Amino acid sequence: MTNAITLRHQTLEHPFGKIKQWAGTHQLLTRTLKNVKTEVSLHILAYNFKRMINIIGVNRLISALKS
Repeated sequence: MTNAITLRHQTLEHPFGKIKQWAGTHQLLTRTLKNVKTEVSLHILAYNFKRMINIIGVNRLISALKS
């Protein structure tokens, strides 16, 4: 059980914690399930782009997006 908890912390807690930190401690800005899903998806997309920039760099990311 301890290994499962450790693995969860290593893989899931960091992205969700980072997204919560960026969004601040306020509530979501939108209402209705559709709009909330969109807002959360944009936060996740921004997190993924920032992570890709840190991993492969801006130039390689732009060239990958162009192809």
